[in-house]
Amino acid sequence: MDLNKREAVPVPGGTDLKTLPKALLHEHLDGGLRPQTLLDLCRARGVQVPAADADSLARWMQANANSGSLERYLKGFAITIAAMATEAACERVAYEAAEDALADGCVLAEFRLAPLLWEAHGLSGEAVIEAILAGLARSRLRCGLIVCGMRTDNTADTIRSARLAVRYRDAGVIGFDLAGAERYFPPSDHAESMEIARDGGLGLTCHAGESDSGDRVLEAAGLGATRIGHGIHIVRGETPTQTREWVEVARGMGLHFEVCPSSNVHTGAVSSVEEHPIWDMLVSGLSVSCSTDNRLMSGVTLTSELEALRDRTGLTNRELARLMRAAVAASFLPDAERNAAMVEMEHGWAAVA
Repeated sequence: MDLNKREAVPVPGGTDLKTLPKALLHEHLDGGLRPQTLLDLCRARGVQVPAADADSLARWMQANANSGSLERYLKGFAITIAAMATEAACERVAYEAAEDALADGCVLAEFRLAPLLWEAHGLSGEAVIEAILAGLARSRLRCGLIVCGMRTDNTADTIRSARLAVRYRDAGVIGFDLAGAERYFPPSDHAESMEIARDGGLGLTCHAGESDSGDRVLEAAGLGATRIGHGIHIVRGETPTQTREWVEVARGMGLHFEVCPSSNVHTGAVSSVEEHPIWDMLVSGLSVSCSTDNRLMSGVTLTSELEALRDRTGLTNRELARLMRAAVAASFLPDAERNAAMVEMEHGWAAVA
């Protein structure tokens, strides 16, 4: 549906967005490794890699991800997961991710991963979470961990993931998410895991409406999710009436959408950044933020994502500031950290937005 859509006219850059305060809500740690770190860890563990140097490895990862298929996009994670299969590696990756976000201007960040993915490599879910939390704690960035359950797993595993998340709630775990290939795996398949996380006092987000229909967004919300990973099909109903109805319900529920533009292009959810429906989502009154999803796989930073939105969709600095403020407001971090981040956000963007 065209919700008062404007033409995507490139806007001159001007403002250095890297210097402005930002908030990151949606980044998978196993998709955001520094290329050199991935190469180091693969060599240490004897993991075969398709390139001989860090730059070439990054290019291979990005080419594999930019396939137009979410399922193929996810295949690169087999390498990163194998590389990270020690506690020291998990701690290193988490620390570097927080420091990279800090260097990119973030005043608040949330990172996520599915700890049970490492059990096939001999590392327990508990060990993964503890190592990740140790790495995040080494950084001065305000940050926390979202534990993912994989929707393609059986319900027993996602329930176990939810219980693990609740177990570490007071140690730095702030939320629970359902991730992985979306089509044919609706959120309701894992209603019990979402209930466990919600009742355990965790923030609840869910990948939905990325490669599947917008009604999956409302399905996830009905199970308690207050945030949606991607969710772009909420403004892509089969008819204008359906789109309006979906948007009205989502807006009425106060849902927040963690949108990742480049990733949506790479997985084939949208054809280009220029055609991304983020403007439709904003003008419809939805709460929306911008995130990276997987920095390594997509070859992006949060700064570059905001620059792409500004330069290729015509979003103004005021609208970019709106995205960043919405991210802070929707964060699962404690009130004190969120409030402090919002003060920095307001002060930093005041002169340009």
